[in-house]
Amino acid sequence: MDLETAIGNGCARDWETVDPGDVDPVRFAVIGLGWFTRGRALPALESSNRCVPSVLVSGSAEKAQRLADETDGATCGLTYNQFHDGVARDAYDAIYVVTPNALHLEYVETAAEYGKHVLCEKPMERSSDRARELEAVAADAGVDLMIAYRMHTEPAVRRARELVEEGYVGSPMAVDGQMSQRLLDRINPDPGQWRLDEDLAGGGALFDIGIYPLNTARFLLGSDPIAVTGTTSSTHDAFDDVDETVSFALRFPDGVTGRCYASHNARQASSITVTGTEGQVRVEPAFFQDQRRTLYVSRGDGRASIELDPVDQMLEEFDYFADRVRGSAELHPDGEHGIADMDIMEAVYEGAEEDRWVSLE
Repeated sequence: MDLETAIGNGCARDWETVDPGDVDPVRFAVIGLGWFTRGRALPALESSNRCVPSVLVSGSAEKAQRLADETDGATCGLTYNQFHDGVARDAYDAIYVVTPNALHLEYVETAAEYGKHVLCEKPMERSSDRARELEAVAADAGVDLMIAYRMHTEPAVRRARELVEEGYVGSPMAVDGQMSQRLLDRINPDPGQWRLDEDLAGGGALFDIGIYPLNTARFLLGSDPIAVTGTTSSTHDAFDDVDETVSFALRFPDGVTGRCYASHNARQASSITVTGTEGQVRVEPAFFQDQRRTLYVSRGDGRASIELDPVDQMLEEFDYFADRVRGSAELHPDGEHGIADMDIMEAVYEGAEEDRWVSLE
């Protein structure tokens, strides 16, 4: 097989198991109506033929109803208290939780009480202990729980994973990932927002964007690290409470090593690379949604690349979730997968604080 044939055009929708015309769409209660929800999630849900954004939930009754009036498929807007009280619970089948990290658990508890499935944003919660509580609540209620790692349904990343699994790069030896952005440029003039509050966020650059190269490295290798270490730093006063920049190293089984970097105060960039004994596969740019992804492959003296057709990553993620809820195929990434990232990130912080490698075995 030549390099161009190996790359193909990604793995678009290779996960589909259910014809959307044969099942009812999954009706979502969307919990949290910040800029990400308004700019990314709601447009994706509106365009889906598998999902409907039927109920919108916010701290402000006026905001919730106004956005419901403006959103195709929405039937009502609720306050958080109304959601907890069970108002309009017959109008949705699942919830999408996109609140600050430390508030995820309480909404999953309510959803589980009402027998609603859960798509929960990453990181899963503000700590591994709370993440375990969240997973247990969903499991005890028998509801589906998926953690919103949208790279798992990104066609470029899925094809890169297939190439690694097929042995095209030989035996994996190293994985390298990075993600950076200038957060303050994006949230200005709101430097006090929740991502800068350790109590609400749980962590800084590592929890918010470092989780992308970390989790995608796990996904590409199909393996979890056995030890980690790291360093953190902050240079801007806005990051007094959380890390502005993090670098961390990982040891995987079979001698595979990893290096990852994330910063909330550096030029926007992202990539993920797996290097093996025979070749290399790289996706760049990798993680930001509004960019056309290129998949690079090299093996021996040969090199090839293909610029893939862009997809709406949020739409792919929502539709995958709906496919699994309405079908019988196994749902992944699940709560246990999300807990693993929480454990790894806490170990990175421990390693950074104590200047040592931390075992995860």
